Amino acid sequence: MEETVIARLELRDFRNFREFEFRPSPDGLTVIQGENGAGKTSLLEAIVYCSTLQSFRGASREAVVRQGTAAAKLRCDVLAGGRKVEVEIDVVPGGRDRACHNGQRVPGTRGLLEVLRTTVFTPDDLVLVKGSPSGRRDFLDEVLAKSHPRLGTDRAALERVLRHRNALLRQLGGRLDSEAATTLDVWDDRLTQIGERLAASRDELVIALSPYATEAFSVLAGETGDLDMRYARSWDGSLAAALASSRREDLRRATTTVGPQRDELELQAGRLDARSRLSQGRQRCVALALRLASHRLMTDVTGAAPVLLLDDAFSELDEGTARALIGELPAGQALLTTAGELPPGADPKLVARLSDGKLEL
Repeated sequence: MEETVIARLELRDFRNFREFEFRPSPDGLTVIQGENGAGKTSLLEAIVYCSTLQSFRGASREAVVRQGTAAAKLRCDVLAGGRKVEVEIDVVPGGRDRACHNGQRVPGTRGLLEVLRTTVFTPDDLVLVKGSPSGRRDFLDEVLAKSHPRLGTDRAALERVLRHRNALLRQLGGRLDSEAATTLDVWDDRLTQIGERLAASRDELVIALSPYATEAFSVLAGETGDLDMRYARSWDGSLAAALASSRREDLRRATTTVGPQRDELELQAGRLDARSRLSQGRQRCVALALRLASHRLMTDVTGAAPVLLLDDAFSELDEGTARALIGELPAGQALLTTAGELPPGADPKLVARLSDGKLEL
């Protein structure tokens, strides 16, 4: 199995970093300690940005560029598949990011993901279980984009079609003439093609993730039993027929009421609904199991382990779960941030302290 390794990270005017350089341990665990607000999460955010052109915190370009500066620059030297690739990102508020590999332009995230993939654990992952269905759909689409970059484009295509279709529904104001019906038919055809394909990809992904998630959950929760995962579509039969049946309701509500944007990832542990029937401790085990499952699936599918990023991921765990998670961490490069002590059982290769945007080794 190949490993993806970050050899060096260099930041300029990203978040609170004016000038910053860091060389994590090439294998095993690197721990970054520091007070809250020191920039630990921002450091991991920069790594993910070099892979996806997005903040895993949902921040805008304006938010990640240091206040008072015109742009941010990120450089990440990656060892992948026996070759060294220098990833360079220019983040310009109000414009488009410029991404390069070894000085050559990369047109989008698909090219970036071919070099650098990451798996991120955060305390906020509890929302995967307790939150709305949109968070679980986002999780599935994120894993699809990282493990099968070609399929990852379907999510963006779906969003474009929905924007146009919903805009048309709002313009019609509940009234439909023959010309508008023809235009709506066009958008329905596009939505059917993309929606059926995306839903099928998600369904196959859930089936593939299930055994990994069940194994991880059993270890983390300290009990046997399946973590049942099921992809539930918002329609029966064909999507084309469902859109035709829902057209009157769509016109009345001025929005698209069926399609993969309404689907759900259902989770059960011990035959109990994970969202409403589990304790918060077991819900955290479910969320952690989903992240571990996605990491292991991406490793098997791509042949290379993603870089593991743990952003204060142990802060809300009891000692037993924390120890179990440490034992379950897969081989490869991992970076852990913490404002407190090391989790029980941790054996880092490198420990660094971050303060005021500077590292002390």
